[in-house]
Parts: sequence; structure tokens; C-alpha cells
Amino acid sequence: MTASVSRPTNPPALIRCAIYTRKSTEEGLEQEFNSLMAQREAAEAYILSQREQGWTAIAEPFDDGGFSGGNIERPALKRLLAAVERKQIDCVVVYKVDRLSRSLLDFAGIIGLLDKHGVSFVSVTQQFNTNTSLGRLTLNVLLSFAQFEREIISERTRDKIFAARRKGKWTGGFPMLGYDVDVRGGKLNVNQAEAEQVRAMFEIFARKRTLAGALYEIDRRGWKGKSWVTKKGIKRRGNPFTRHTLKSLLLNPLYVGKVRLKGELHDGEHPAIIQATVWHEVTARLESNSREPGAQVPKPLKAMLRGLLFCAACGTPMVPAYTKRNTREVRYYACLSAQKRGWKTCPGGRLPARSIEDAVVQKVNEARPQGDNAGLPASIERLIEKVTYHGGTGSVVISLRERTASGAGKGIE
Repeated sequence: MTASVSRPTNPPALIRCAIYTRKSTEEGLEQEFNSLMAQREAAEAYILSQREQGWTAIAEPFDDGGFSGGNIERPALKRLLAAVERKQIDCVVVYKVDRLSRSLLDFAGIIGLLDKHGVSFVSVTQQFNTNTSLGRLTLNVLLSFAQFEREIISERTRDKIFAARRKGKWTGGFPMLGYDVDVRGGKLNVNQAEAEQVRAMFEIFARKRTLAGALYEIDRRGWKGKSWVTKKGIKRRGNPFTRHTLKSLLLNPLYVGKVRLKGELHDGEHPAIIQATVWHEVTARLESNSREPGAQVPKPLKAMLRGLLFCAACGTPMVPAYTKRNTREVRYYACLSAQKRGWKTCPGGRLPARSIEDAVVQKVNEARPQGDNAGLPASIERLIEKVTYHGGTGSVVISLRERTASGAGKGIE
């Protein structure tokens, strides 16, 4: 007689299931057996049917009675998602998909969070289970519809903004100097004090005829950009003008009562601050200046002291640039602050590239230990920590790295 021995099999891994229920209104919740209880009972029966797979329902209830599914501002749902993030749940079970959310966008976001933390989602009555290939397919379909909804909303918003712009309405953004946004929204009112400043700035540029000259005069008067308060009560203080911000202001058609839409100008609802003839003269002059010979041309430059040379007067970097004189390119380093705010605002100004580079190479060679034959300028960043130039005195100070510390701080006049 032969005896058979049965060997125990490993039990399935425990899957902790959270049941979420929701009802849009509070009507009927006072009953002995209400809708939330019916949803929970159906979910518990489904979990029980999967007990061989290790499924078990956790005791904590997640019931939202009297909350709409159109948003996620629901206390039980927030507790559920927090438990998901704390890795306390392995599966979320609902009676129907719309119990979790009626918004495809919100539903996609919730499913994305569950997927991120490895939590599956099951709908009892719709056979929706992200543990299965069919469930994941259904999820992808729903996410595709959510993406479609997002794009439709984006298109509608853009079309609405375009339609408002064509009618000359203010469609939002940072308020411009010279105007205040109406407290009721959608409209600009003239700020008389700022409007006088804007007119003076146009007059200064018309007289100086260059951004650098106008910027120096504006900076001397202490004028700054728009100060305003956000809808949340945060105060935004105006910053000093730079070449870029001043040019943007002078080119803005808002000041002649226009709004721009895809390169076209439309009559605005707001009053004009600047006369059209003045604005057209200023814009024409700015365009002419940008085409003048000798104007800086953007170009990547192989500059030896890029990132190493600083202006001693204001502490900002001196960046490599060049101009064209006839057919010859002339390289130089320019104080970044002076370049943005005008050459008269900082004594750093411009410095011929060849003269400063030759002087630095000579002094570094003198300071290097005997026998160090590393070539320059290939090893310049390995040897130099910082170079400062003072435009007022013409002095240059080189700070060398530790391996040549004996030469650190050496001055070049």
C-alpha cells in the first residue's frame, strides 16, 4: 500500500483592496440601506470572489455622500489617494467607473496616479480591471478620449481669445506701463501718471535716436517698469529697463490703441497713449538701427576668457562679442550690465579682446611653476579661476587656481 504525501503550495500574495463609493446628492442617505451601502456590498462580493487570488477588503471606508463626480474636491477621495501614495493600497474597487469621476480629465489624472504607484483599478459592473490586457486597452481608450477633450478645450480657449482680440479686447497677461487692468477684468484703463512717463520715454528715444542713449537718460531719471498687484495680492515691483525691455515697450502697438494677433493689428477698445505718427517713426528708427553696419551680429565665438572675465565695477560677466568695420571683424568683451542698460551706466564698457587675452597669457606664463609647459590657451580654464577688469582705472586682476597659488591675485595694469 502506497501513501501519497501532499505538499503545501505557496499562498498568493495579499492584495489590499479599498472600496470607494459616491453619491451625488444627500437624498436617501438617511435610509437604513442606502446607495453607498449597496455599492459597497457589490464591491465586497466581487472581492470575495477573488479571494483565491489573495484579494481582501480593507476595513477603512471611503464614502463620499453628497459630492459631485465633476471634480475631485471630495474628502474620501483625497484620503484614498493619500493612502495610495503611502503604499497602503494595492487595488481600488468601485461599483461603476463614474463613481470615481465623471470628468475624463480627472479620471485620467487619478488613473495616472494609481499606475505610478502600482495600484490596479477595478469597476465591478463594467468588467474594468487594469490587471488584465483588456482592462489596460480600455484604459488607453479612455485616456485617448481624455486627450481629445483636453485638445478640444485648448482649441476652444484659443478661438475665444482670438475672437476677443479681433474685437480689440484685453485678453490678459502682464499689465503694461501706462495702463491699469479694470477691476471687473477684460478692459484697460489709462493710468495718467504712467502715461506721461511713457510719452516722455518715446520723446527721449526720438531725440536720442539710439536705445543706448535713451536708456541712459531713462536710467538717470530713475524710471522703472510697471509695478502691479496680482489677483492673489502679491506685489510685483517694476525693474530697471534694459535694452530688451525698452525696445519691447517702444514696439508695443498697445500704446496706439491696437492689439496684435498673429502679426496683424486690430483696433483695441482701450484709449491710445501715443500718437500713431510718433509710434511709426520710433518703430522705423528701431528697425533701421538694427540694420546699420557695425551692429552686433549674434554669432558663437571661441573666446579664451569666456566665463572667466568679470567687470570689477558691477560684478557682472564680460561677454565676448564683435562688430564689423568694413569687412574686418573686431572682437571685444562687453560688460553684460552695460550692454543691457546702456554703455554709460557702467565704466566697464568694452575691452579689446586681443589686448586683454595677450596680457593674461603673458602673466599666467610668468606665474606658472618651472617645467609646466602646458599650452595656452587650451589650459586657461585649468589655470585661471577669475579675471576682473575695471574700466575706470584700466586695471586687471588675475586669480589663479591652487596649483599656481603663488600667482593668485597678481595685478595687471
